[in-house]
Amino acid sequence: MTDSPSTTADRYGAQRALPARHPLRWVAIAVVFLVAAGLVTSAVTNSRFEWDVIGTYLFSWNILAGIGRTLQLTLICMAIGIVLGTLLAVARLSPNPVLSGAAWFYVWVFRGTPVLVQLILWFNLGALYPVIFGLNTNQLITPFVAAILGLALNESAYMAEIVRSGVLSVDEGQSEAGLSLGMTRMRVMRRIVLPQAIRVVIPTTGNQLIGLLKYTSLVSVLAVPDLLYSAELVYQQNYKVIPLLLVASIWYLVITSVLMVGQYYLEHYFSKGSVRTLPMTPTQRIRAALSRRARPIEERA
Repeated sequence: MTDSPSTTADRYGAQRALPARHPLRWVAIAVVFLVAAGLVTSAVTNSRFEWDVIGTYLFSWNILAGIGRTLQLTLICMAIGIVLGTLLAVARLSPNPVLSGAAWFYVWVFRGTPVLVQLILWFNLGALYPVIFGLNTNQLITPFVAAILGLALNESAYMAEIVRSGVLSVDEGQSEAGLSLGMTRMRVMRRIVLPQAIRVVIPTTGNQLIGLLKYTSLVSVLAVPDLLYSAELVYQQNYKVIPLLLVASIWYLVITSVLMVGQYYLEHYFSKGSVRTLPMTPTQRIRAALSRRARPIEERA
């Protein structure tokens, strides 16, 4: 008869390993639970939240139109920011001191001044230049155009530094190998360096996209009918300030949550080949949990 592992361990005086206890974890869990329960109870019992008003305006046409304008601004400005930021990053890494200096000055100016100030300056550009290319500046720079200029140019300055950090993360030997094969510097950058830099650039770019979505709320000072300004127009009529602000906040949370999920899957896709074991996606984790529950108890034992 074969002795069990526990009997063998006791016979030779070996000590069994016991899992460490963590009482503070249970205290932290209890505190979090109490705080969450208090917040939920307060939100449900406090009639001043006016959840009926929130439900009325959550899918109203004015709010949905504001969401569309917010998404439009976000996508346009992010596309311009990525393209222009990539060009600025390449210019900053150029051996040409004129290009490098001009790109550095651009990044210095647009990163060093608040985006709200930039928006107001673009909106009032007609005070400096009444006529541009033979056109009336006030007619050319509409509130929507001023919003795009302010957000996109500011975003491009940050994207320039993000792309530059991604390019610098690629081993210099990659560029030297491409140049030794007779490739031009731009071809090396486009075919060798940038594809490898994407893995470093994507996580920060996703964060910038989420930040840009929230920065679009600043265009309300220009009377651009984005999500926040649409909510402001409603509560200026019915004086339901808190419920309408909560409606805007709920939609911002929903959109940012969708962007975060998309960012996760994009990072997961581009991380292939860089790590041995890729982290499971939320869908894969759910499938794994369901498969473990579906297995018989004997197999799990």
